[in-house]
Amino acid sequence: MSGPGVRRTTWAALRARRRALGRLAGWSAVEALPALLGGMLVARAVDRGFLAGQFDTGLAWLGGLAAAVLVGAAATGQVYRSLGAVVEPFRDELAARVVHGALREATRAGGRADSAAVARLTYQVEVVRDTFGGLVLVVRGFLFTAGAALLGLFALAPPLAAAVAAPLVVGLAVFAASLPAMVAHQRAQVTAGERLGRSAASALAGHRDVVACGARERVVSDVGRRVTTQADAERTLARMAALRSLSLGVGGWLPVLVLLLAAPWLVRQGLSAGAVLGALVYVTTGLQPALHAVVQGVGGGGLRYAVTLGRILRTSPPPGPDDHSPPASPVAVAPADPPPAGTGVAPHAAAPVGGAGSRAVELRALSFRYGPHARPVLADLTLTVAAGEHLAVVGPSGAGKSTLAALVAGLVPPDSGSVHLAGVPVAGTPPDALARLRVLVPQEAYVRTGSLGDNLRYLCPDADDATVLAAAHALGAGALVTRLGGLDAELDPATLSAGERQLVAAVRAYLAPASLVILDEATCHLDPPLEATVEHAFARRGGTLVVIAHRISSAARARRVLVFDGDRPLAGTHDDLLARSSTYRELVGHWEDVTPPTRVPLGRA
Repeated sequence: MSGPGVRRTTWAALRARRRALGRLAGWSAVEALPALLGGMLVARAVDRGFLAGQFDTGLAWLGGLAAAVLVGAAATGQVYRSLGAVVEPFRDELAARVVHGALREATRAGGRADSAAVARLTYQVEVVRDTFGGLVLVVRGFLFTAGAALLGLFALAPPLAAAVAAPLVVGLAVFAASLPAMVAHQRAQVTAGERLGRSAASALAGHRDVVACGARERVVSDVGRRVTTQADAERTLARMAALRSLSLGVGGWLPVLVLLLAAPWLVRQGLSAGAVLGALVYVTTGLQPALHAVVQGVGGGGLRYAVTLGRILRTSPPPGPDDHSPPASPVAVAPADPPPAGTGVAPHAAAPVGGAGSRAVELRALSFRYGPHARPVLADLTLTVAAGEHLAVVGPSGAGKSTLAALVAGLVPPDSGSVHLAGVPVAGTPPDALARLRVLVPQEAYVRTGSLGDNLRYLCPDADDATVLAAAHALGAGALVTRLGGLDAELDPATLSAGERQLVAAVRAYLAPASLVILDEATCHLDPPLEATVEHAFARRGGTLVVIAHRISSAARARRVLVFDGDRPLAGTHDDLLARSSTYRELVGHWEDVTPPTRVPLGRA
């Protein structure tokens, strides 16, 4: 077992079902009748039947063996029925523990929903159930089958029993000594696999951000290192199989070799040929299969059981005394942290590319559709965004706002028309050059494993600590930096809330050298005051800001608004569009009539 928690839980599960285990042991004893009688009946059939010329007698002894096999086979069915009474209640207890732990974490004050609980409930609990049942089955089988074979061998020829038991004990000792290392390597393999999964999932979820930043090679390299680590763990675990083979060789095959080499001497000492053959039957049909089953079962399923159950126990603690108390009321977090005295943000994009009055974004007859027969999302759109302008893009869900952001950022090519950023055509521009022109912050922000400072400096690696901290305070992320432990704190993306990931991505974009910032619903997981703080900070940053609006307040803050009104988008000021666009009036009415959501702690959104 991998630890005291796993051992305690396992023994507690077995003690709680002593009656079911008693029935299982009774049927196991009946099932072991062939292993107990096999060698002795074969010896009688040879010595008193076939070698004595009494073929009918020999067949009768073998008939007795056949009857024992039939009785054992009938008992096997009862063994599996009894096994269910041991395994299934344990599985139900684990499932209840996982569900209780997930609900407690989601409803406690400052808690958060844990999507990994679904994997624990649907996969890990079933792994524990199957491997626990397999362990009980193979350990029980070894104890009864090997014990019956040794008992029969002792009744047949006591010296042979001692000669066979010695290598069997040595083989078991070798296997037992290797178990801790096997568990450690199995745990390393599982951990490496989970880290690879998280890394790949983060990269896939943030692929738009990765492409927009021109960071594909870096992300591929990060995921590649996880792949290599996981492969190394798999190879190490495979090499540990050699120890299982050594245990089987010493404990299972060495007794056969001992019997074959000692057979002539044993016969000269007066042992009958039937007894020697019976001893071989006990070893080859009883001890050897039982040892093989327990070594393979414990060395394979047993390791998975120990590691998986250990993870469930760590992530789903047992109920505590406070589990049924009502959750505390949410606590609001101040939307902004004023920068420390004496520090100022010095963003790299303080001035628009191309100078005042130039065009930051120029769309010429832009058209796009998803598939040749689909309805156009954009049709012949022409739009100019001046350098230094603040534009908000609004419209119903599915109208094409995020598609427009992807086209402007150069993540997808248009069907026709062109996109120019600061006079540079997006088509044909290398990703690293595009990254110097614009930065896109998507709705699902990408955060990689590493330090908080490395994440914030992702697009500006030369920024010093003072600049990074000032940027974080300007965007209201100072409390987050403090809570996480400073810029040197190691981040696990899976532990950050959606709002926290968006703040990290926002600070990263704020520090980027690009003049154009595109926020594609990048503040949708923040509360309205914090969203306003972020957008005001970007407006003061310098450069050009395009916001795919999540709330009407974002449109009201913008200098100009683009509304997707039917097939033809309209651009104008907030007041202008209220007069000209029925779609915009409906959006404003819808947003303003909605009761603001209850604010929750940022770190637990």
